[in-house]
Amino acid sequence: MNRKTINLIVILAIIVVIIFISLGFMGFSGINFGQANVPAGQPAEGDGAQAILDEIQSTGAVSELKFVDLVTGVGDPIASGDTIQVKYTGVLPNGNVFDSTDAHGGVPLTLVVAPDGSLRTETGGGLIQGWSLGMTGMKEGGRRLLAIPSELAYGANSVGSIPPNSTLLFEVEIVKRTAGGTAAQ
Repeated sequence: MNRKTINLIVILAIIVVIIFISLGFMGFSGINFGQANVPAGQPAEGDGAQAILDEIQSTGAVSELKFVDLVTGVGDPIASGDTIQVKYTGVLPNGNVFDSTDAHGGVPLTLVVAPDGSLRTETGGGLIQGWSLGMTGMKEGGRRLLAIPSELAYGANSVGSIPPNSTLLFEVEIVKRTAGGTAAQ
């Protein structure tokens, strides 16, 4: 195995250990998983992160976008015109890490919140719809587990190591938020 593969395996193992330690040793009262949050108009189902993980383990997919805050964050939620810096790890249902901030030298991804609420790269490139919908309402310092169905990701397309019709799991964290209209610091 090359060093990159080993690093990705270690990152995934750390995420899994953190989730299982949080669930197993602290229980649901130790971390506020609550009920899985979904965008308006979609019913919330299950009991937060554990329900998401159970659904993926039993079916290999999620039926709709689901997310749960692992850490709420502080300040105002992200809004149109804001620039955010995000750390992330993307994992397939089989446990393979397909992308992460660490795979890009540990430098957070810089995104701009468009007027319609979608997320864009600094150069104007779009992201998968599941990120834009799933990160709605996040705050600086917030960390969230996203479970994105294939229709809000790449659908029937294969992208890199992501097979067609794949559910994608992301752990995302907003490490910095610069409010719209303010100069970046």
